[in-house]
Amino acid sequence: MKKIGVIYGSTTGTTESVARLVADKLGVSSSDIHDVSNITPELINEYDFVVLGTSTWGDGELQDDWYDGIDVLKSSDLKGKMVALFGCGDSESYSDTFCDAMGVLYQDLQACGCDIVGMVDASGYNYSSSVSVVDGKFVGLAIDEMNESDMTEERVSAWTDYLKSLIS
Repeated sequence: MKKIGVIYGSTTGTTESVARLVADKLGVSSSDIHDVSNITPELINEYDFVVLGTSTWGDGELQDDWYDGIDVLKSSDLKGKMVALFGCGDSESYSDTFCDAMGVLYQDLQACGCDIVGMVDASGYNYSSSVSVVDGKFVGLAIDEMNESDMTEERVSAWTDYLKSLIS
């Protein structure tokens, strides 16, 4: 089985909580869950599969720690690694930028040679616009803990079941 690392950027704790739920569903040890502010290229290189999580802030911006984190990822050797993304957002108050930060990570990783997996059909969500939607699918798992927390467990379970099918 591939070695999996879960990396998150969280300001209020929501994305960290989702990261821990994702890790639990994937059977990832707590020692393989990392705050993005603590990552290094050497750490990234330990993993075959990396799950990245971010929240969206302001007008669709990355969580603050990801600005340095994306530079670390770009300086790491991502060629041949599988990468899955998840994002936390608020589909009611920020309907026009819902989970945009996940799309920003996706765009930044496009030229890194990794295999981005785990796209999710966007039709089950209520939002008006998102840069994280490509061809009708979110580039990863979109989570709305503000308005749809009752759906988080089911969405994470379905998504992680799919990811497990890719790495077994």
